[in-house]
Amino acid sequence: MRIAVPNKGALSAAAAQMLTEAGYAQRSDSKELVLVDEENGVEFYYLRPRDIAVYVGEGTLELGITGRDMLIDSGAAADEILALGFGVSRFRFAAPKGSGYRLADLEGKRIATSYPGLLGRYLSEHGISARLVHLDGAVESSISLGVADAIADVVETGTTLRKVGLELFGEPILRSEGILIRRSSGGIDPVILDHVTRRLSSVLVARDHVLMDYDCPSRVLEEATRLTPGYAAPTITELARPGWVAVRAMVRRDDAQRLMDELWDLGARAILVTELGACRL
Repeated sequence: MRIAVPNKGALSAAAAQMLTEAGYAQRSDSKELVLVDEENGVEFYYLRPRDIAVYVGEGTLELGITGRDMLIDSGAAADEILALGFGVSRFRFAAPKGSGYRLADLEGKRIATSYPGLLGRYLSEHGISARLVHLDGAVESSISLGVADAIADVVETGTTLRKVGLELFGEPILRSEGILIRRSSGGIDPVILDHVTRRLSSVLVARDHVLMDYDCPSRVLEEATRLTPGYAAPTITELARPGWVAVRAMVRRDDAQRLMDELWDLGARAILVTELGACRL
């Protein structure tokens, strides 16, 4: 299996970290272009994020990690198969502060963007005809330099836009994040594909969950396990202390502190939270 990985940019480090957590070898030298993970039967190719969808779509490589925005913009014959939860951003319109633009006001206007494929498709779907000004970077400067009336760009916080006197308008064009893609025509070994997606999915689950252990009076066990039902069911073990049991359950990371408070108030003690490295559910 040949997998394309971003060689630089916002997605690069996060993709490499996720693959490492999934048990794959990753390069130690940023100048390496190819790494062969013989133990797992995978070859990793480090490419420009914008080119990855093209390589996968053409069948040169079977899988790739890139941004949803770049996949759509490329128009490549590749499909998203798993959202990876990192590199989250929004693709938004912006115009000079106080302009009061709405989507309909873009008719006939000049719109600067680094994603002409994505933006052109969006405008076409909404029946708007505009002139797209394709720029490779620094899109936010295009209005002050007189080459555009509005822009469409990736936005994380909006701070940069506000600094140059721009404001967001309209609904997000796209919510993007790092994704795993495959070529649309198929032809991928289903066993290896299943292994890759399962491993990456297990990392996502492990990042979102923790393992919670606690000792609980038997009289409040039903109420306690209602708070921590686990994945299929909690593990319950009798303790040497009469009238007490030990409970283990997987819970969502974001809920852990609240659950600890509620369990304590019920009478649970020795409440422990353990990080998960990976799992299969």
